[in-house]
Amino acid sequence: MRKTYCLVFVSLIIIATACKSKDKPAGKSENYADAARNFIRAALDGKFSEASSFMLQDSINLNWLEVAERSYEKADQSIKNGYRASSIRIHQPILNVNDSTSIVIFSNSYKNDPDTLKVTRVNGNWLVDLKYLYQHDADTIVNTIDNIDSLQ
Repeated sequence: MRKTYCLVFVSLIIIATACKSKDKPAGKSENYADAARNFIRAALDGKFSEASSFMLQDSINLNWLEVAERSYEKADQSIKNGYRASSIRIHQPILNVNDSTSIVIFSNSYKNDPDTLKVTRVNGNWLVDLKYLYQHDADTIVNTIDNIDSLQ
């Protein structure tokens, strides 16, 4: 009788594992809002390798994520708990630059400090371009480039 219960239990575990939802693989987002939310949630939870899977993979982005991770690791436990318990707030307006790029203004309920993320669709997958957070003009949500001609 005991062998039967163990066999049933093991069978249920195998079935449950095989039936897990495989609709959305890790690092995949359905739209810009989903990508931003997935990235922000993983970062707030201190899961930087997961956050990286929702991010455009280039050296600058990886460097900024590493800086954020080091800062998070140095923070007091109470601050980490505050981030983990916080909710994400997506603010309006969301700037849709084109059909494959959006600028999302967000904050979290712990710090409530609005900031921006650029989300881009690359090969059908929405990814956060983290460097926009650090490189855009702080006064606007649109990156403007001043054309300065030094020859004039």
